[in-house]
Amino acid sequence: MASDFPYVNKMTPEGYVFPSQRLRRTCGADKTPLVLVACGSFSPVTFLHLRMFPMARDHARGEGFDVVGGYLSPVSDAYKKKGLIPAHHRIRMCELAAENSSKWLMVDPWEAQSPTYIPTARVLDHFDYEINHVMGGIECTDGTRKPAKIVLLAGADLIQSFGSPIWESKDIDHILGNFGAFVIERAGTELDSALAALKQWEKNIHIIRQVVSNDISSTKVRLLLRRSMSIDYLIPDDVINYIYEHNLYREVDLANPSNGKNEAPAGTCTS
Repeated sequence: MASDFPYVNKMTPEGYVFPSQRLRRTCGADKTPLVLVACGSFSPVTFLHLRMFPMARDHARGEGFDVVGGYLSPVSDAYKKKGLIPAHHRIRMCELAAENSSKWLMVDPWEAQSPTYIPTARVLDHFDYEINHVMGGIECTDGTRKPAKIVLLAGADLIQSFGSPIWESKDIDHILGNFGAFVIERAGTELDSALAALKQWEKNIHIIRQVVSNDISSTKVRLLLRRSMSIDYLIPDDVINYIYEHNLYREVDLANPSNGKNEAPAGTCTS
């Protein structure tokens, strides 16, 4: 299944500008340019979300890739997940985190600002369109141009979730067959059986082991905030200041698990 550019164009609002200020436009002639895209709730963004990118870049170097950019793509409010504050807050927190913690991470509001839910497969189509169709790919040092390989960057729970009803088989095939995934190992997540079910795409699935374990999650941060406990050193200082300034997460109901009406729409990648 090819990228659905007509859908991407239909969902792109007038005046939207693709963030490319930190996207490197050149790569080595012997390398494949790689763009890492992390889709998720980011409510709030944590140091683990940010840490995924340099871990993936380290892994990519040994696989013949040249990482030219990384993007955080917050999910839209249409996801309706517990603990999900309005998109404009999540976009701004991601921007604060990226601005001051990295020289190559960017935040794309395209998905977050949509009034309707956009499947993860179509989000990757959007990046394919903007970088490889509109921009014409990445220029190599020998003067030629190559299309950037767009990959989904996510935690190991993503691989496990591919066996659940929230994913449509055509979306899994599109994500893993046409793009690929860089998957960060997470404590408590069993990967072997999940990977066995995805064997036909194994060449496009890169498992990245955590040398230094990190199990920070947005859920745990929200719980600490609800209990008026410190979140220092779990998320960037600028994000902490933003949360306190806007009094976020104080009234979020975390006591009960999500019921059916709050479950993720099909084809959603969140964290």
